[in-house]
Amino acid sequence: MSTARVNNLDLLAPPVVQTAQQRTLIVGVIFAVISAVFAFISPDQFFHSYLIGYMLWLGLTLGCLAFLMLQHVTGGVWGTVIRRPLEAGTRTLPLMAVLFIPVILGMHHLYGWMDPATIAKDKRLHDVTQAYLTHSGFIIRAVIYFIIWGLLIYWLNRASAAQDEAPTRDLPVLRKISAPGLVLYAFSASFAIIDWVMSLNAPWISTIYALIFIVGQCLSAMSLMVVVETIFYKYKPTSVFLKPREVHDHGKLMLTFVMLWAYFSFSQLLITWAGNLPDEITWFTRRLGGGWQGVGLYLFLFHFAIPFLLLLSRPFKRNPRTLIGLAAWMIFMRAVDLYWYIEPTWHPTFYLHFLDFVVPIGIGGLWLALFFRNLKSRPLLVVHDPKAQALLEAAHD
Repeated sequence: MSTARVNNLDLLAPPVVQTAQQRTLIVGVIFAVISAVFAFISPDQFFHSYLIGYMLWLGLTLGCLAFLMLQHVTGGVWGTVIRRPLEAGTRTLPLMAVLFIPVILGMHHLYGWMDPATIAKDKRLHDVTQAYLTHSGFIIRAVIYFIIWGLLIYWLNRASAAQDEAPTRDLPVLRKISAPGLVLYAFSASFAIIDWVMSLNAPWISTIYALIFIVGQCLSAMSLMVVVETIFYKYKPTSVFLKPREVHDHGKLMLTFVMLWAYFSFSQLLITWAGNLPDEITWFTRRLGGGWQGVGLYLFLFHFAIPFLLLLSRPFKRNPRTLIGLAAWMIFMRAVDLYWYIEPTWHPTFYLHFLDFVVPIGIGGLWLALFFRNLKSRPLLVVHDPKAQALLEAAHD
């Protein structure tokens, strides 16, 4: 297939994207309005549920950024076919920056270290709040995190847009940005997770805590890519360039991060339990009792054991029609995992509120609407990327 024919191929997203954008926007607005009403009726519960939903969808944004940079560093075909959906996912960051405002407004509802009476009762907490956890420090660090992520996303997307213009060429700048960018992402995401989630239980600490969340971000992002590519699988141009080999690679990446999540989660439990220190083990005893142990067992079975067994099957991983069900399920299980990490902070016994569903769906509807809007704005393959050209030529040979 000639380069001219590749360039003339209609690589724009199919009309189903417009339909998906409209429907997700409607769902997002409806659930966001319901959430806003209950922000005044039950502010404590609203902010608790909001943090769960926010971390879920921010995780998708950052997971897309991580995989985008990984693809530029490795240059694999597995990333070429999902590069534009990954870029669309990263460009939801402005929305997530705006949606961080309720977290700031709800700090007194979320973080015990904001309460002077609580600080006065705990010397360790007093020391932490003097050295690190302050209201102004929390906000300043958040601004720094979003600036780092925003600059990486801006540079990567600007360079990628340049490859939609002739001539066909590789851009080393994408690798030069991505290599240090992965390091910046790992550090900034780790500190953000410490600030926004681990500090819920200050001064409890875990050196592997942030890694569990980062692995979860990557797992949720790859799961979303599988869902999106499967929806597009019966439409051109995706039906032209997406082959079982690439789907298989995405399934293997899902398997990798399922195993990493289980390994890091078990390691955190084992190290903490072996230490047998009351200040550390209480975080787990709270989540392994009072009914929360049922959620933990549910996570073991449906976030690790069953997905692990299914993803061992090569035919299962090569078939997008079977993989999409598991991928959608894994996004839901990421929400369950965040719920198990966050909600027991305020409830020693199992507690589930309908806002734990409503708020994440509201945020997710808005996130997906912007994602699909971003996806429409550029071709689904980078037109003048040599790897994309080769991929389309091979598909027509």
